[in-house]
Amino acid sequence: QIDPKDYTFSGLKDETVGRLPGKVAGQQFVIQDCENCSIYIFDHSATITIDDCVNCQIFLGPIKGSVFFRDCKDCKCIVACQQFRTRDCRKLEVFLCCATQPIIESSTGMKFGCFQYYYPELALQFKDAGLSIFNNTWSNIHDFTPVSGENNWGLLPENAVVQDYVPLPSSEELKAVRISTDAMRSIVPITRGRRQKSSDESCLAVFFAGDYTTANARKLIDEMTGKGFQLVQTKEVSMKAEDAHRVFQQCASEFIPLLEKGPVVALEFNGDGAVEGCQRTINDVFSGTKVFVSESKASASQDVDNFYNFADMQMGM
Repeated sequence: QIDPKDYTFSGLKDETVGRLPGKVAGQQFVIQDCENCSIYIFDHSATITIDDCVNCQIFLGPIKGSVFFRDCKDCKCIVACQQFRTRDCRKLEVFLCCATQPIIESSTGMKFGCFQYYYPELALQFKDAGLSIFNNTWSNIHDFTPVSGENNWGLLPENAVVQDYVPLPSSEELKAVRISTDAMRSIVPITRGRRQKSSDESCLAVFFAGDYTTANARKLIDEMTGKGFQLVQTKEVSMKAEDAHRVFQQCASEFIPLLEKGPVVALEFNGDGAVEGCQRTINDVFSGTKVFVSESKASASQDVDNFYNFADMQMGM
């Protein structure tokens, strides 16, 4: 028998509370009427609602469905979810991983950055919540109630440090979780999203499903960012033969047989020389792996557009 009290934080003031990995195990969770609290859910959950919280720091592990903030103000959060919504909120700062377009309504002073966090159980919790670390539209905010001449939301500074917003937990119980906020170790790749691109040259790389797809994608990200290129966006999505023709054009036939194995992972890199840099890295590091990579600077931006237009339609964006 499930006791709702085990899945609720209510009416707390000046406290540090949380749930360790394995303690929520996909249940719903409720956080309400908390003030000056640090709250950490180090597990996956079904849905989470956060109501009437003021000046709290909140970490929420992967949420299979939606997270809904209502009537909250001055909170700093790290959140991974399928759907993100706020209503009647003021001044929330959120490091976000969200599979669908985040929605704000009647909310002001909202600031967003890309989710970055690591602890050993987090990768499996993403899987258990049915979330892909590569599907993150953190910066593509939809304001349901825009006000003419005003902007209700913006992006956090690019050099924002997670721990300055949501410090590591101070309680003995929660210190047991082996957390790293080092951007290089983040379970979710850190993307530029809608920030201004530094160059007009982008490159698309697509990995096909297999035992090492995630590891290969991460390796290419490390190699390319290590060389100074920027990761703009990532996507994991299933493709059919007709999609391959649209996206890969004349190379489609060599990739179509690979699509039946499962979803592809696509990465967009940006920077002068990105296409050549990406081709060279793939030849050097992934010689035995079939990877689609843009052929030339001229075709690359079209590759990126073709793929992401297709992916957005797939995801119903």
